[in-house]
Amino acid sequence: MGDLLLIFAAALGAASGVGAAGALALRALRGRSVTVHVVALLTVTVAAVVAGVVVVAEAMFLSAHDLEVVLITVSAAAVVSLAMGWLFGRRLAAAAVWADQARQRERRVEQGRRDLVAWVSHDLRTPLAGLRAMAEALEDRVVRDPATVAEYHRRIRVETDRMARLVDDLFELSRINAGALRLSLAAVPLRDVVSDALAGTAPLAAARRIRLEAAEQGWPTVVASEPELARVVGNLLVNAVRYTPDDGTVRVESGRDAESAWLAVTDTCGGIPERDLSRLFEVAFRGEPARTPRPRDGGAAPSGGLGLAIVRGLVEAHGGRVEVHNVAGGCRFVVRLRPAGT
Repeated sequence: MGDLLLIFAAALGAASGVGAAGALALRALRGRSVTVHVVALLTVTVAAVVAGVVVVAEAMFLSAHDLEVVLITVSAAAVVSLAMGWLFGRRLAAAAVWADQARQRERRVEQGRRDLVAWVSHDLRTPLAGLRAMAEALEDRVVRDPATVAEYHRRIRVETDRMARLVDDLFELSRINAGALRLSLAAVPLRDVVSDALAGTAPLAAARRIRLEAAEQGWPTVVASEPELARVVGNLLVNAVRYTPDDGTVRVESGRDAESAWLAVTDTCGGIPERDLSRLFEVAFRGEPARTPRPRDGGAAPSGGLGLAIVRGLVEAHGGRVEVHNVAGGCRFVVRLRPAGT
């Protein structure tokens, strides 16, 4: 029993010395990756075992051959342990990165929800207050002049239509985010979709003397669901018209390259601050006040803050992508989709 205690004490002393050195090494490695820490920890452990074996072997007067056999055995186990530790460290590091990205995504989603609630509350409060004031004025007969009564009725209808469009946008966005969107894919000629969208946007553009232009050639056929694609094009055109100053120009063109079919909407809005480009498709993001639309009839702007988020959701549901960048005098939105026949 006494010999065993002596062996234990000798091994503990040798391993403690290695452990102290390993603690200093780990302290020096602060800030390095998880893989480095795991490999360093296993290296210290193996070194402690080797030191203990050598000390005990010397105390037991083992032959050089027996000591060599023991060390070879320990070395083989060390190689396996270090390899497994390296793999485990890589997986642990990847899991940590994934968890951090998941937390960031969760924070962004939560912030997006708060922004959406705040935005919807703001954009509903003003028109609802106006509707109530006009309704009370009509009910109390404060307003009796036929022309004023007719104007109140018109404004009530306009505000009601705007809020209905806002509710439709919220419903569409909820379908996209919940994964409940079901697409009926078919070969859709882009020229036909753009032609209909231009016709629908023409009155809004004409009211501000904005020229709508479309390329004569280069219109491919894409694989898409026509109603959703029409909404994408319509939202992009409305967004371009809303942000383009009076007497400006909005141009639509399309084409096909080696990777995909593309549709581009270019306006003369004056450009978007670089810091806002990456956030332009976020829910309820409006950017700087200079780019915040001011509807002529007051109240919530059509698709304001939701239109581009819906565009991105619908395009990504098609397996495509949408991007935006500044050009001379304005900005350019580009939608990429899979061309028909591929």
